Amino acid sequence: MANTIAKVALMQNTLDAAMIQGAVTGFMEANALDVKYNGGAEVKIPTIAMAGLADYDRATGFVDGDVTLTYQTMKMTQDRGRGFTIDEMDVDESGVLDLISKLASEFQRTKVIPEVDAYRIAKLCELAGKERRRTYTAAASSVFTQLTTDIGTVQDAVGSDAQLVVLISQKVATLMNNSTEISKKLNVVDFARGEIKTKVKAIDDTALLPVPSARMHSRITVKADENGGYAAAEGAAAINWMITVKNGPIAISKTDKMRLFDPETYQKARAWHLDYRKFHDLWLPDNKKQGVYVNLAADDESLT
Repeated sequence: MANTIAKVALMQNTLDAAMIQGAVTGFMEANALDVKYNGGAEVKIPTIAMAGLADYDRATGFVDGDVTLTYQTMKMTQDRGRGFTIDEMDVDESGVLDLISKLASEFQRTKVIPEVDAYRIAKLCELAGKERRRTYTAAASSVFTQLTTDIGTVQDAVGSDAQLVVLISQKVATLMNNSTEISKKLNVVDFARGEIKTKVKAIDDTALLPVPSARMHSRITVKADENGGYAAAEGAAAINWMITVKNGPIAISKTDKMRLFDPETYQKARAWHLDYRKFHDLWLPDNKKQGVYVNLAADDESLT
């Protein structure tokens, strides 16, 4: 089993890399580079505080200023998992790792990534605050103007040199494509998720990332029952788009140590069994909140 354990560990690392590349919100994990993580659900997020400019005095010189680096311990609230069991008669030992790898990859692509995206988007919508949200009924005749107005609002708050990203509902993106204005205003830029770079459409170099509308809700409910998954929370509003500074949200997702039991070890059945567990969460530092703006299709009265 030593060789099997090594291959499962390699599979785990591959899944973590694929998570960043596959999730629409995967770029947010690049902001966690300075975060300290030593396993489990806790992480330490750095905060830097410093004084502003002061007058220079020709007699006494510079006014001293302190730089303070502190770490705040945060806990990933999302602790999700699933166990997979494959009867030993359905696969022999030589082929079980290939099958488990395909199963875990498909599970992550179709179940894990959509849920993580939806959670991050809803959490960021909440953290943006009431002053950074507006409602708008999307229409082909006005959607481009409204989007560029919202982008301008964020640029006014953070500066025009800040790199912005727009997460836009696929339904609204399709509607915008029908606008007579849009084709003349779009350009193409490189956009990185993990080590993978792709070409995406942009408005004045602000990347547009289409998101399946099922992941674009102001609030979601993660299900704890047997079927699992997530759904829009009761009374949640659809999100038309969300604008964020690229280096603002801090997202972390970690696949806990995966365990594969052979039929001689697994006690419940003569079967191979894989445990898959995922910790994840998202935070928005206070000094980055001005860089997030959310456009909703309707009011969500549960949001403060």
